[in-house]
Amino acid sequence: MSKQLYTLEFPVRCSPSILYEFLSTPAGLAEWFAEKVDERDGIFYFGWNSSYEKAEITEAEQDKFVKFHWLTAPAEEFFEFRIEKSEITNQTILIIRDFAEKKEIKDQSMLWDYQVKDLFHRLGN
Repeated sequence: MSKQLYTLEFPVRCSPSILYEFLSTPAGLAEWFAEKVDERDGIFYFGWNSSYEKAEITEAEQDKFVKFHWLTAPAEEFFEFRIEKSEITNQTILIIRDFAEKKEIKDQSMLWDYQVKDLFHRLGN
């Protein structure tokens, strides 16, 4: 069964440069995304409950977006953090794009929501 791409959007009260640090660096990601994050030779090691998943950054643009690929996932799958500004409100928007089985999208979205709440807490939102 193939996975589907889904997108989530969260308004954020902080500058794109601060948010980008939390989305693209081991120290920033360890604050909210995983229990432990290390990076060696361009590979990020994300630790949860003593197990690790490896991902690499496939594309990034400072203060705009960072796209990761899990090394165990098919080549076309990724997860991405994109930072945009609303033209109407000038508010910063965090856009998360990820893949999941159709029947798991709701659960995965709830997990992202939980993690983003932790991120917002760290950002003082």
